[in-house]
Amino acid sequence: MTPAERRASASLALVFALRMLGLFIVLPVFALEAARLPGGHDAARVGLAMGLYGLTQAFLQIPLGLASDRFGRKPVIVAGLLLFALGSGIAAWAPDLTWLAIGRAVQGAGAISAAVTAFLADVTRDTVRTKAMAMVGASIALMFALSLVLAPMLAAWVGLAGIFAITGVLALLAIAVVVWVAPPEPTEHRPSDMRQLQTSLTEVLRHRGLLRLNLGVFVLHAVQLAMWMAIPAMLVSAGLPKADHGHVYLPAVAASLVVMGGVLFPMERRGHLRAAFLIAIALIGTVQLALWMLADAQPGLWTLGALLFVFFIGFNTLEASQPSLVSRLAPAHARGAALGVYNTLQSVGFFAGGAVGGWLARSHGAEGVFAACTLATLVWLVVAWPMQAPASAQRR
Repeated sequence: MTPAERRASASLALVFALRMLGLFIVLPVFALEAARLPGGHDAARVGLAMGLYGLTQAFLQIPLGLASDRFGRKPVIVAGLLLFALGSGIAAWAPDLTWLAIGRAVQGAGAISAAVTAFLADVTRDTVRTKAMAMVGASIALMFALSLVLAPMLAAWVGLAGIFAITGVLALLAIAVVVWVAPPEPTEHRPSDMRQLQTSLTEVLRHRGLLRLNLGVFVLHAVQLAMWMAIPAMLVSAGLPKADHGHVYLPAVAASLVVMGGVLFPMERRGHLRAAFLIAIALIGTVQLALWMLADAQPGLWTLGALLFVFFIGFNTLEASQPSLVSRLAPAHARGAALGVYNTLQSVGFFAGGAVGGWLARSHGAEGVFAACTLATLVWLVVAWPMQAPASAQRR
């Protein structure tokens, strides 16, 4: 990487980290803390309040991705972060569950993932883009693990309102990074008019390679959220108190990042990105199958830790390679649109994983959750099998 690429990768990974920590840190305690608000006795309404973030994200990823193509990445990113901060403020103030749901919806309206990813693609070369995306993916994975450690402590200290206030501050810090730390953005990617934007979106929706990746990100994040409807209870059954779950998550994530860095990048340099991609999907499917088979057997902590380690190897590999592949397959003038569609499917996956995973856990237990995740991953592997890495990814 050149110094400019390192600066861009590090600053935009930090933007993602600050925003995703603000998102993830609420999840481990949301259901318990929201139940204390007026209206919080209704589990369905609590689930809706939590899931509204994903819905508004899904609706606005494409429009904001297109807007970033037309008006520039930085203005759209800053506007989205301001919306996220506003939603955090509403949720922190919320006197009842209805206002909490409104705050979550406004948070989700700051749908900047496509714009940030497109910005990173604009300022990095094809040959180093997977490494740049891996920095973003690593920051997301670490924030997820960190949130599982911090959330219970913060909930006990400042409550749900305080946690939402912290998420607002994190969003404002991310704005500072965008304005003063991130490099200037190029302007060549901007289409000249709305007609070209419409053409770009049509190109994206007809591209088979992009459609495969869109299905992939939907399944990946649906599986991620669904399995966490069952994993915490399995860890408790294995003898690990809720407050100590980070003792399993953090080592699993950290070790998986080391393995991913030592395997993914050398395989990409040797022209084996397709193989790495398919192996990662297979690893996630294997973990889901193993958890399905062990669901009634009360596996021990070492077994669960090992399975989570393997899951995060696959997850982090796909978090790094999928957006990189989207940015390479999409025409430069349609990069924001392509990543908007991609991140829309990611948000829908979050929502579907939480909603369907919760229903399966209630109706069919952990076995039902992992059976559905196994089937979804198998379908994904079959659909992804014909994929070919872009030519630039096959050259050293």
